[in-house]
Amino acid sequence: MKFRTAALALASCFLVTAQAQSAPQGGQLYTVVEGTKVDSETMKGFRAWRTGACDRCHGPNQEGMVGPSLINSLKTMSKEQFVAVVRDGRLDKGMPAFGTSNAVMGSVEQLYAYLKGRSDGAITSAKVEEIKK
Repeated sequence: MKFRTAALALASCFLVTAQAQSAPQGGQLYTVVEGTKVDSETMKGFRAWRTGACDRCHGPNQEGMVGPSLINSLKTMSKEQFVAVVRDGRLDKGMPAFGTSNAVMGSVEQLYAYLKGRSDGAITSAKVEEIKK
């Protein structure tokens, strides 16, 4: 059983790396190599995360603090729901609205891609770097 689990993990790693050599194409949200190197669009999402100071509530690893774990939330939240929450906030729960923030809303799709990559486990560290070409 341990061998099978290890083999599946290794195969998943190769699959993510094999698919992840250039910027996202066709319906692919993000591109990841070696768990921490991402395409330029996903990197914009990481920068939006930092600009919005989202880590103050959601934690430096997106695992939650005062705000919920985004790693867990994005397992069930649709992109449309995510954008609505970022734009409109959840003031009753302490989530501010970023609808007037060009820095965040201008990269909200990329922010979703970055956080979805974290939630999916493809991006293995909260801190990422751009894939060098």
